Amino acid sequence: MNYRLKSNTIGWSFIIISVIFICWFYFYPMIQALILSFKSGVGVNLQFVGLNNYVRLFSDPTFIAAITNTFIYLIVQVPIMIILALFISVLLNDRTLKFKGFFRTAIFLPCVTSLVAYSVIFKYLFATNGLVNKLLLSLSLIPDPIQWLTNPFWAKITIIIAITWRWTGYNMIFYLSALQNVDPSIYEAAKIDGASGVHQFFKITIPLLKPIILFTSITSTIGTLQIFDEIMNITKGGPGNTTTSISQYIYNLSFKYTPDFGYAATVSYVIVILIVLFSILQFKVAGDRDV
Repeated sequence: MNYRLKSNTIGWSFIIISVIFICWFYFYPMIQALILSFKSGVGVNLQFVGLNNYVRLFSDPTFIAAITNTFIYLIVQVPIMIILALFISVLLNDRTLKFKGFFRTAIFLPCVTSLVAYSVIFKYLFATNGLVNKLLLSLSLIPDPIQWLTNPFWAKITIIIAITWRWTGYNMIFYLSALQNVDPSIYEAAKIDGASGVHQFFKITIPLLKPIILFTSITSTIGTLQIFDEIMNITKGGPGNTTTSISQYIYNLSFKYTPDFGYAATVSYVIVILIVLFSILQFKVAGDRDV
């Protein structure tokens, strides 16, 4: 009995410090932010206002614009990125492909670049007199330069292209790692049975990668709902508020406009709620009965 008690004590002593730090640096700020969301005022002069901040959300045009823009990024960009990463991973898993290491590194490299640095580069590339317009004009694909950063539609397209460029390689690595653990004999047997490459992809690859697809879908959804750097550095939320995201609006409420930390905390909890809802939805769609 004494030995068992001693073992338990030693075990808890190894994790108690980590538990304390996790509670202090993660859960305590979350609880404080939740309490803050029920307050309002200028700067640190805050007063308890109950659910007024949450009611205010439904009549706030900037918030509605921000959440609409974020949903557009989510609905358009995440599926494109997941499908593209899956397709590239299958190509790079081909045993007959030469220079696989080079291609894998090249596609993954955007993930390790600085968010600010690559956003600034994209801003110059997609400027009115930038390289992209010059290339399209030289190929006679467009009659006039596209206003990538000042037109509401094209500004969103620019943000979507930027996010896709940076994060596709990140998701590709997960798929590629999973594919390398698949027994090649499964594909060989399917090929002998007359299954084409398309049938193998949909009947073997997709089912085997289902857990990884679910994981990357959830992490990509979370990342897109929190998107900030690209928008802040490429369009600054413009023109108007046509590219503003929820995270940028939180930043503006806290540091750009007259500081209203209470309302900013309320908007931040909208992201929390959306992440939980979308995660549950994706688990349900994937058929996970444990959720």
